[in-house]
Amino acid sequence: MAEHAGRRCCLGWDFSTQQVKVVAVDAELNVFYEDSVHFDRDLLEFGTQGGVHVHEDGLTVTSPVLMWVQALDIILEKMKASGFDFSQVLALSGAGQQHGSVYWKAGASQVLTSLSPDLLLHEQLQACFSISDCPVWMDSSTTAQCRQLEATVGGAQALSCLTGSRAYERFTGNQIAKLYQQNPEAYSQTERISLVSSFAASLFLGSHSPIDYSDGSGMNLLRIQDKAWSQACLGACAPHLEEKLGLPVPSCSVVGAISSYFVQRYGFPPGCKVVAFTGDNPASLAGMRLEEGDIAVSLGTSDTLFLWLQEPTPTLEGHIFCNPVDPQHYMALLCFKNGSLMREKIRDELASSSWSEFSKALQSTEMGNSGNLGFYFDVMEITPEIIGRHRFSAENHEVSAFPWDVEIRALIEGQFMAKKIHAEGLGYRVMPKTKILATGGASHNRDILQVLADVFGTPVYVIDTANSACVGSAYRAFHGLAAGTDVPFSEVVKLAPNPRLAAAPTPGASQVYEALLQRYAMLEQRILTQTRGPPE
Repeated sequence: MAEHAGRRCCLGWDFSTQQVKVVAVDAELNVFYEDSVHFDRDLLEFGTQGGVHVHEDGLTVTSPVLMWVQALDIILEKMKASGFDFSQVLALSGAGQQHGSVYWKAGASQVLTSLSPDLLLHEQLQACFSISDCPVWMDSSTTAQCRQLEATVGGAQALSCLTGSRAYERFTGNQIAKLYQQNPEAYSQTERISLVSSFAASLFLGSHSPIDYSDGSGMNLLRIQDKAWSQACLGACAPHLEEKLGLPVPSCSVVGAISSYFVQRYGFPPGCKVVAFTGDNPASLAGMRLEEGDIAVSLGTSDTLFLWLQEPTPTLEGHIFCNPVDPQHYMALLCFKNGSLMREKIRDELASSSWSEFSKALQSTEMGNSGNLGFYFDVMEITPEIIGRHRFSAENHEVSAFPWDVEIRALIEGQFMAKKIHAEGLGYRVMPKTKILATGGASHNRDILQVLADVFGTPVYVIDTANSACVGSAYRAFHGLAAGTDVPFSEVVKLAPNPRLAAAPTPGASQVYEALLQRYAMLEQRILTQTRGPPE
């Protein structure tokens, strides 16, 4: 590791569901060091599976807070043993799994400010938490609290307009409400409530770090328009909540200099800056270097869309967050459950389990599929709530089957048309300079990406995003150093590797899909009405 001596850098951390990860990125934006600690493998004493404990009710899901602290100890000791030169670290930032919450016990702030460099963090913070097992994003035990919150503010749509999302069980406000109702003693002993991101930043800061606007948008508590806590939402969740949360800050804020503990134990420079930590999804937006009007499509087990928005229109689906790299703008997140598992299922049923046969079907059928449209939801979809397979001819008659190659194109066109329609529902518009960044397993299939480019009418690029939350955190540390809001993020990351063009829209594609998109939206409503009844 001696070859890294003298290499000035920023660190990017990621406190995710299954591991803690770090990368070091130099001034030319090259990643030159990375390491991780895996909870199930490296911290067996906590007995987690997938980094969590699923409780007997099947709904409550938590993680031990001291496991996260100990993972940080282990990774820093590994870095030190390898000869990592901490004296060259200019700044650090990080990401945390979204929505999870940490409850600091009264007196914790004094412990944080007086840590002894002779002891590890987890040895000194044992008694600092009023709840030892923290609720995380996989928890779905707060349905009653969600309904209470929506009722308080005038319904689900009203809450979405205020906070960017309707009430979700995993969102932090509803988790805090449950804790207050079920364990009022632990709540009253709590001096500060952190998100996983601001908790991790607090460890480096040696004091309670504020929650940033972007991760704070995943709580059902922050007014996304003026970036202040909603008094109505706070009051619906628990008393004295504002003082336990502290004031939120812009995501590019320098929240302070590193704690003297890290200076003395590891050799960080006293001037090393801590830039506000944010959620893993916002940090990934930074890692993928999305710009205004861009869209990122993660084609994984479930498909996720990240959108950069200027004027959001919150709805009952998806989430609007404050943008982590531009405080004037927003980002949106849409999740589609029937992603690669659905694509693989159709591949196995119709293309002899072969991606090259699957691609041949896309190559041999025409754009627009002669007007044939399909909906493929073998598990209950989130966006929108539909299940089953539904096929329609060019005359909008429901049919029981398509020829195998038409079926494959109907699946892929349908998946991407749904994404475009629901993105536009949140306020997204394709702009002249819009690009799509495709990641995940299916981004390796050029024929699938060609359909994506054609449906959206914009070029598709691919980018290596193996550590996008970590790398995005290091980029954000550089952005914070460069005075944050006054310098565009794009200027700070211009040296980073460029994405590669994978597919450009076929001439005439937008004309073909314009009418099809309207039909798809109309048929989606028809299926919804058949399965749910007419809208109220």
